[in-house]
Amino acid sequence: MNLLPQDVLVMLKLAVSPPPEWSYDRLAYQLGMSPSMAHSAVKRATRAALFDPMHKRPRNEALIEFLIHGVKYAFPPDIGATVTGVPTAFVSPEMQDSAPTDLAGEYYVWPYPNGEHRGVSLSPLYRSVPEIARYDAAMHTALGLLDSIRIGREPEQKLAEQLLGEMLG
Repeated sequence: MNLLPQDVLVMLKLAVSPPPEWSYDRLAYQLGMSPSMAHSAVKRATRAALFDPMHKRPRNEALIEFLIHGVKYAFPPDIGATVTGVPTAFVSPEMQDSAPTDLAGEYYVWPYPNGEHRGVSLSPLYRSVPEIARYDAAMHTALGLLDSIRIGREPEQKLAEQLLGEMLG
């Protein structure tokens, strides 16, 4: 059993902005995946002790530990050319005001043809991430913080870890 990137996306959604009375259908729709993919993601997360099936919620302490210490190794990002997309990492909503000023030239985006920003391409955790970020501010923030952990230097990583930990409680 291996965790997949969409498993992290599903756990983040359930931790950050769960749909009221969530169902696999509603969760899948909001994350741009099939209900069977959402169900499989929860099953894998349960086996990895990231999800509590009794309470139908992520185990926040385990999830935070995995996000901070595991995701950058399990799902390393691909950094590419300058493209149009949706801001992430140090220029995502939460990091923009908090990141050190020496990062002003490092503008990362998830490639997205309808994006309004240009920057260095950073592969999203899952293909629907740029679309999700456009309508779900909490997920945009959480995924941007996660990208700051995936590609940042130690000061940015520490700040993103702190902010993500506060966000997930």
